[in-house]
Formats: sequence, structure tokens, C-alpha cells
Amino acid sequence: MNLVILAQGGLGDVARETASTFGFNLWLFLSQVISFTIVALALRRFAYKPILGILEERRQRIAEGLLNAEKIKQQLADAEARYAEILATANTAAQKMIDDARQSAEVVSERKQQEAIVAAEQIVAKAREASAIEHERTMMQLKRELGRLVIDTTAKVTGKVLTTEDQRRLQDEATRQLAS
Repeated sequence: MNLVILAQGGLGDVARETASTFGFNLWLFLSQVISFTIVALALRRFAYKPILGILEERRQRIAEGLLNAEKIKQQLADAEARYAEILATANTAAQKMIDDARQSAEVVSERKQQEAIVAAEQIVAKAREASAIEHERTMMQLKRELGRLVIDTTAKVTGKVLTTEDQRRLQDEATRQLAS
């Protein structure tokens, strides 16, 4: 059917006929094209470009935000690593301090124990020495008393008064017998 239309009057006649059937007006069409072009240019200049600018700015802010988030994530990981390192160092130092304190306590305890042993030995030695001196003194008093008793007893038994020479001889003899 298209071939028939072309053969009869040409394409221009068909276009005119179609245009008149649908009520096509060239001047109205051109005015609408010009109006559309003006509106499209106005929208492009005053709406589309600012919106594209805002979208571009927003895209850049999002990119910066992602970059900052990545930096913060890295800084957080670094901070956690430093925290773990500091904590490990502090734990090591604390353990060393505890060990040093234990060693110091053991050394001080050992030293105090040795000092107590030495002091106890000194006390025992002084007590023995004092006991020996007291024993010696008691023995001397006992010898003197025994000698006096022997002299008094001999004087009473014999009924005579002993001379100083006799008293000394009797006292020496009593001391010898007491020592053996």
C-alpha cells in the first residue's frame, strides 16, 4: 500500500494529507519546538547544572568520608596495636617488679634470719659465759665457806686455837679434796 501512495502523488502529498487529517499546524509546531528548546536550555542552565554540581560535590564528600573512614580505621588499628604493646610492656614490667620484690623480700628475710641466728648465738655465748662466771664465783664462795667450816670444825674438835698457818694449810687441803 505504501508503494501505491508514492506512485500516485508523492510523499509530500501524503504528508500534507496526514497533517490535515490530524490537524497539524506548522507554525504551532515550530512555536512549540522553540518553547521546548527555551525551557530545555533554561532547565539545563538553572536546574540541571546546579543539580549536577551538587551531586558531584556530594560524590566528593562521600569519597572524602570513605577516605576519612579508612584513615580512622587504620588509626584505630594502630591505636589498638599500641595499646596492646603498652599493655604487654606494662604487664612485663609489673611482673618484673613483683619478681624483684619477692627476691628482695627473700634476701631481707634471709639476712634477718642470719642476724637473728647470730644474735641468738651471741646471747647463748654470753649466757654460757655468765653461767661459767657465776659457777666460778659460787665455787669460790663454796670453797671459802667450806674452808671456814673445816677450820671451825677442826678448832672445835681439837679444842685449840689454830694459827694462821694451820688455817691456810687446812683450807688448801679442803680445796684440793673438793677439786678432785
